[in-house]
Amino acid sequence: MFFVKIVNDEVTQCWDTQPPKGESGWKSAIEVRPAVTPNRQYYTGHTFDITKDPVEIVWGVQDITAEDRKGGLRSQAAAEFQQVVQAETKKQTDEFPATQYNAATVDAARIAFETAVTAINAATTHEQLDAL
Repeated sequence: MFFVKIVNDEVTQCWDTQPPKGESGWKSAIEVRPAVTPNRQYYTGHTFDITKDPVEIVWGVQDITAEDRKGGLRSQAAAEFQQVVQAETKKQTDEFPATQYNAATVDAARIAFETAVTAINAATTHEQLDAL
């Protein structure tokens, strides 16, 4: 539950705690969050509908294009590759002489990374990106 203070038909404050008793201009408010489709939409800014009782805090929704998603997927692939490289590098500097950097492991991770980025770049739809 929220509370909004309205002055001259405009919301001037929004609280998630009970406002001071006796102070005028406060109304209860609720959030209206439309459903969003994961990986397809996100919430944007909100507006206040002060004609409703309780006042509605209405969140907007923005579509995400397949192209917008590609950057995040490429970053995720790069992070996974970097994690393998760091784990192999750590073997070279740890206190256990039996562990050694494995170049084949790093090369396999590099190939997986390059393959993933190629597939991401080639994708044109959400469904193709979901399949990756």
